[in-house]
Amino acid sequence: MSIVVQNLTKTYGAQKAVNDISFEAGVGITGFLGPNGAGKSTTMKILTGYLPQTSGKATVAGFDVETQSLEVRKRIGYLPEANPLYQDMYVKESLAFIADVHSVKNKDERIREVVELTGLVPEQHKKIGQLSKGYRQRVGLAQAILHNPEVLILDEPTSGLDPNQLIGIRQLIKDLGKTKTVILSTHIMQEVEAVCDRVVIINKGSIVANSDLQQLRSRYEGQSLEQIFIELTNG
Repeated sequence: MSIVVQNLTKTYGAQKAVNDISFEAGVGITGFLGPNGAGKSTTMKILTGYLPQTSGKATVAGFDVETQSLEVRKRIGYLPEANPLYQDMYVKESLAFIADVHSVKNKDERIREVVELTGLVPEQHKKIGQLSKGYRQRVGLAQAILHNPEVLILDEPTSGLDPNQLIGIRQLIKDLGKTKTVILSTHIMQEVEAVCDRVVIINKGSIVANSDLQQLRSRYEGQSLEQIFIELTNG
């Protein structure tokens, strides 16, 4: 498995943001779901090396996130919810900077490829600060996939996209999931049903569901994912 989480805990004082969780994710798309404050972002920050765990263990592509953080970061593409971008950089300038950080070979060719994949061609010569929220989100996704990582962790990747843009980006994520391990966090249940193979639902720091999506729906007698989510997290 590309991602293995074992008894992972993160505490802030007396509060347990993540409470002894375990799950695995391999090639395909896993929806990582939960209400606000459930522990999703904390878990993703631990997996990407932004936060240390309090206890437990997590590996990405076989590397320990605590003791081999640099190796993990080489193999991971991360689009955080806040999507921090250099607003005064031009789109292609920003992508070139990220490509240099990752020592991407055939840099110019790869940038052209990613610009096309993420639908940035019409905006590629603009400053990032001039872009709409939807196009800034595309820049963040382009940066995440630029170095062709084995694992992608995407936190609200379609935030700010209009319905037409959603179709293209969802298809891109589905295509990426054919060869990569993708963790997708979103509050849009229709999006999960459209692109995800598995779901992990976390509530108040603990996992309340970890299942193949179809098996989960069968277990709840055909209820929609939204209905299942509300039932599992409304306590």
